[in-house]
Amino acid sequence: MTADHVLLYDADCGFCRWSLDKIMARDRDHRIKPLPLHSAEADSFLPGMDEETKMASWHLVLPDGTVRSAGDAVEPLMRLLPRGTPVAAVAGLAPGLARTAYRFVARNRERFGRLIGTKACSVDPSRRTGSVR
Repeated sequence: MTADHVLLYDADCGFCRWSLDKIMARDRDHRIKPLPLHSAEADSFLPGMDEETKMASWHLVLPDGTVRSAGDAVEPLMRLLPRGTPVAAVAGLAPGLARTAYRFVARNRERFGRLIGTKACSVDPSRRTGSVR
């Protein structure tokens, strides 16, 4: 299968790269294409989105072009991954919880990056890419 979802992320953030690499490792069906937010291609998936909003979170672009950002991306993203259904179900039933958890992690990503270390944060998740249909 080829990638039919795009996950836009901050490639300048080590914790973001590390987190995305963990997601990509579980994407056995190659449904997700990681794409740095700073790339020219990213703008084509986020037309009209201002820079501050764009850089404030990750963004999952669904096959129909719908963009789900921050905690709202958790449910559809987890449905793409093996054994992700329980997390997706919780995120779907309690979207406020998913948003709060995402905001907590996003606000503390530098701290989490320091905890996991420089080597872990230097990973390149794009090495696991599929091609977008």
